[in-house]
Amino acid sequence: MPNRLSDETSPYLLQHKDNPVDWYPWGEEALTRAKSEDKPLLVSIGYSACHWCHVMEHESFEDAETAAILNASFVPVKVDREERPDVDTIYMGAVQAMTGHGGWPLNVFVDPEGVPFFGGTYFPPEPRHGMPSFRQVLEGVAEAWRDRREEIRAAAAQTVESLNAGARLRPTDEEPSPQELEEAEHSLGAQFDPNFGGFGGAPKFPPASALEFLMARIADGAANSEKATEMVRTTLIRMARGGIYDQVGGGFARYSVDAHWLVPHFEKMLYDNALLARAYLHAWQLTGDDLFRRVCEETLDWALREMRGPEGGFYSALDADSEGEEGRFYVWTEQELRAVLGDDAEPLLSYWGADRGPNFEGRSILYVEGEAIDPEVLARGRQRLYEVRAQRVWPGLDDKRLTAWNALMLAALADAGAVLERADYLDAARQCAEFLLGQMRGADGRLLRTYKDGRASLAAYLEDHAFLSEALLVLYEATLETRWFTAARGLADDIVTRFRDPDAGGFFDTASDHEALVVRPRSFEDHPIPAGSSAAALALLRIFAVTGERAYERPAIEVFRLLHKAVARHPQAFGHLLQAMHLHFATPREVALVGEQVEPLARVVRRRLHPTVVVAGMRPGDEEAVEAIPLLRGRDLVDGNPAAYVCENFACRMPVTDPAELEQLLA
Repeated sequence: MPNRLSDETSPYLLQHKDNPVDWYPWGEEALTRAKSEDKPLLVSIGYSACHWCHVMEHESFEDAETAAILNASFVPVKVDREERPDVDTIYMGAVQAMTGHGGWPLNVFVDPEGVPFFGGTYFPPEPRHGMPSFRQVLEGVAEAWRDRREEIRAAAAQTVESLNAGARLRPTDEEPSPQELEEAEHSLGAQFDPNFGGFGGAPKFPPASALEFLMARIADGAANSEKATEMVRTTLIRMARGGIYDQVGGGFARYSVDAHWLVPHFEKMLYDNALLARAYLHAWQLTGDDLFRRVCEETLDWALREMRGPEGGFYSALDADSEGEEGRFYVWTEQELRAVLGDDAEPLLSYWGADRGPNFEGRSILYVEGEAIDPEVLARGRQRLYEVRAQRVWPGLDDKRLTAWNALMLAALADAGAVLERADYLDAARQCAEFLLGQMRGADGRLLRTYKDGRASLAAYLEDHAFLSEALLVLYEATLETRWFTAARGLADDIVTRFRDPDAGGFFDTASDHEALVVRPRSFEDHPIPAGSSAAALALLRIFAVTGERAYERPAIEVFRLLHKAVARHPQAFGHLLQAMHLHFATPREVALVGEQVEPLARVVRRRLHPTVVVAGMRPGDEEAVEAIPLLRGRDLVDGNPAAYVCENFACRMPVTDPAELEQLLA
């Protein structure tokens, strides 16, 4: 019979609903039972696209003997890390402290108060490579709980103290400095792989936030532009030519297992593709290289084609596995390729490196080996392969919609829609925003985290609020529709009111009225996705630039004061925060556009990358816009013509009506 997970909406939890394990979802019911029966909990954390999570489920959680041990001695709890990043952050930190490493599946043994006392990642069904079997682990932990309880209790206070390290972080006496941005850039240069791009060795994750920081520095003339441009171009080109990029259907896999982006871990995550689409867009604005524009559009087209729900929200992920094999959906034999491509086979096999023998378990991952090919031949070949591939068994789809990840895709679509003048992208961005601001609200109006099968649930986190506030600001600048700015500002007010640490500054991951956990978690690292605190700082600074209200600037600076020493030493981990610091130290310029038809002027602003420019606009006499956006106050047409006001700290130059004059001012 299905267990308690059958009532959940998470695809990952639903994958386990028929296990013989007596699973609970995370919540008070499981903790209450653990207390009443004096049992520890096994908190098992993963996500639906996780290959080794599937492996452990098949080997252990579907095994009746293992389940019997687990059910007799523990209260088993399953957690989707994507729905509950708070729980995942706490217990991942604990396991990393205990073992020196982490990953998913994450299996943590927790006392009835929620304090972890033992844990690890994947455990095999039989002892191998020096690892105990999962059954041995279960029996050993059960014995320790029975016979060495006092040791576990004695360690609990120390464990909680360790987990609270983030809450104990305090601002430094030294003020943040622009010099730290130079040091961060230099540090990235020292870690850069000049042959294949990226930073460090295998495995390689796409460093979208670090690249965005470098591009902001290049665009504003603050960087060692030759070196920074090399880092950006080499990384983006190599990723686009590698197997990590789906050469047939567009979109990026989560990471590469090697140093040269060839063999991916094949799962496709919404967040990676949103961040990378925007990075490629900005690289195109910066360099004019059409490769970057093409990859941006192919990535967004993939998301609209394969990841978009009927209500306008976006699904979370495509699995790495299909037909029980990792990557099976994406790889080809040479015979398959020749049969599908026909007369175009020779040039295309050479271009994609598929005439050099298999590169992945007897099949070929397509990557770009050739330097040039007829664009019509390439387009025809991709279309044929896509049509044939679409008839295969598809990887599993995680069709929950997460507010934070949808916000990242919303920002990418809005940005690309405005810059590339793609009305379809802007329409998709608006629909996604309406979904997030409508169906992702609770009865009390509060933002919610997750949505599936017509039902939104779970309290939203800092990252949900911060990413959405940032995204709505991008949508506002793309459309100049006041409603999006108003919504972004409302979310920013929520961030400051409900997530800010009143003692040390900065932000917690959970709201002040969130469910109480063993500690109140804080996350700081921007890799693989921005931290909520970094996104909050950037959104607050952009709102400050438009409103002039210091109440938005101060909390952002508090984040810098907590972390500025770390960003210079570990820039890969703080790429998004570095962008916020760059905006702060560069002194933003404000552009106010007034007129019925301001598109020619707006086009000038969008043509190039201007990371420290904020834009506002209105039609003449739009009192709602003037009330909401102080930058627009006192801005009028010039001789009846649409006008642009370029300002700094709300002190404006004479307005211009000619796009060429505006371009000169921005330069």
